[in-house]
Amino acid sequence: MTVMNQKDVQSLRDVKSLTKVAVLGVIAFFIMAFEFPLPFFASFLKIDFSDVPALLAGFALGPWAGAGVEVLKNILHAIFKNQTAFIGEAANLLTGILFVVPASYVYWMNKNRNTAIIGMLLGTIVMAVGMSLANYFVFIPLYQKVLNIPMDVIVSLGTKANPRVVDLKTLIVYSILPFNILKGLMLSLVTLLIYKRISILLHR
Repeated sequence: MTVMNQKDVQSLRDVKSLTKVAVLGVIAFFIMAFEFPLPFFASFLKIDFSDVPALLAGFALGPWAGAGVEVLKNILHAIFKNQTAFIGEAANLLTGILFVVPASYVYWMNKNRNTAIIGMLLGTIVMAVGMSLANYFVFIPLYQKVLNIPMDVIVSLGTKANPRVVDLKTLIVYSILPFNILKGLMLSLVTLLIYKRISILLHR
C-alpha cells in the first residue's frame, strides 16, 4: 500500500482547488450571457449574476479562488464575445475583484454568517466607490477615446433613464454609484440563499 506524504496530499488539494476554480469560471462565463438592465439606470449598465460563482469560490476556497474565477470568466469572454476592445472585460474584472476579494477575505478571518454578511456589505461599498472612481477617471474616457463614442452620447444614455443625469459627474452619482450598490446587494442575497447548499460540493 502506498502512503501519501504531506506534500502529496497538499498537491492533490491544490489540483482539486484549481479544478473547482476552472469549473466555476466556466459557469460564470455562461451566466454572463444572461444580463439585463435595471430601470432608472443608464442602459449600458446591465446586471448579471456571474459574480456569484466567484463569491462562492472565495468563500469556500479563499479570496485567491474568487479572483481566479473572475479572471477566467473574463478571459473566456474576451476570447469568444469581446465587443469593446477589452475595455468591458477589464471593467467587469475590476468590478468583480473589488466585490469578491474584500467579501471573501473578511469571511475567511472568521467563518460564520455574520462575517459573510459584513464581508459582502464591505465588498458592495468597495465595489460601488471603486467603480465610480474607475469609470470617472479610466473606463468612460477609454470608451470615448478608443471606441470614439462621444461623451454626450454616453451621458444621454443616463439622462433617458434619469433626468438628473446631465454630465459625467451626475452620471456617476445618479447612475453608476447606486447601480453598483444595488448590484452588490442582489449578489449578496443570492449568495446567502444558496451558499450552504453549494458549499457541500465545493468542500469535497
